[in-house]
Amino acid sequence: MNTHNFSANHTGGDKSLLNYLKGSMMLLESLCHGHVAEDLSSNMNQAVQCVVNALSQGHPLLVCGNGGSASDAMHIAGELVGRFHINRKAYKVISLSSDPAILTCLANDFGYETVFERQVEAYGETGGVLLGISTSGKSPNVLRAFKKAQDMGMTTIGLTGQGGHHDKMGGCDIILSVPSPSTPRIQEIHTCLYHYLCARVEEALAATPH
Repeated sequence: MNTHNFSANHTGGDKSLLNYLKGSMMLLESLCHGHVAEDLSSNMNQAVQCVVNALSQGHPLLVCGNGGSASDAMHIAGELVGRFHINRKAYKVISLSSDPAILTCLANDFGYETVFERQVEAYGETGGVLLGISTSGKSPNVLRAFKKAQDMGMTTIGLTGQGGHHDKMGGCDIILSVPSPSTPRIQEIHTCLYHYLCARVEEALAATPH
């Protein structure tokens, strides 16, 4: 199956909900087989371990994105500062997309491309992790945040779509890529991926004596 040509609007004339859901299932199914599945699983395991290592040592996980990805950044922070499944201590996870005063100040005074970079400088630290979300892999403010994080000795994780290869994500350390050009489809799978990430991180940290 060629998932690269599948988009949210490719329904073969059938606009029913069932057909739309079948499209999502097709893309999910494509992630479960072959090299795509192997690469995604390997990269996800690396991402989980990096986040667990950072949080267990008191270092932050910073998360950023624009638009729908900003909502995802807040969602991830909510799951890990609050809880996903397990009652446990809160983790040091900060969404860089959440504070309108900071975002508008930085956009107005320094330019929108700096809104995450500047916050990484404020909240980041060596040993921490930056998770940047960009369905295209090209968001300038996310790429600049990756560069700042790398300069500060942080691990960088990119959550992206089919165009988000290493050279298009600021050379970030770990890429979690959904093989689709369709933004809505990518976002749907991103939810599955970061829910899995949250579950694995929570389980690992909750099982660690403090």
